[in-house]
Amino acid sequence: MHVAAELGRLLGPLRRALLRRTREAADLPDLPEAQIQLLRVLQAQQPLGTREVADRLRLAPSTVSNLVRTMTGNGLVLRRVSERDLRSTELAATDHALQLLRRYDAASDATMQEALDDLGPDDRRAVVDALPALRKLVESLEKR
Repeated sequence: MHVAAELGRLLGPLRRALLRRTREAADLPDLPEAQIQLLRVLQAQQPLGTREVADRLRLAPSTVSNLVRTMTGNGLVLRRVSERDLRSTELAATDHALQLLRRYDAASDATMQEALDDLGPDDRRAVVDALPALRKLVESLEKR
């Protein structure tokens, strides 16, 4: 078994399955994962400029601008002229968006807990034991 290939093949379907089940469980809108991640950045610190958001998400500023355009139209992000630099804009999540994000998180936690509860004790322990290594793996990939 090639661990790297198998892990790479499992992570995408795991994330998509969790997101799909979360949306179904809480009757949440079909927000793309990129929009959810952008909201997470703004939830942690706002307001931020487009370039700052792009840097944190490791995306091109033009990609962030396209996301923001859609999200602004959907009432999820506010775009306003920066008070610090009148030539630039700042982004902030709307109250509605932050409420949706809290609902996503609560439903996601419950959905994942149900799935973990379906596992046998040995498999549950293996998942718990793998968490520190998975965190380090994410850190290693983010450094590159």
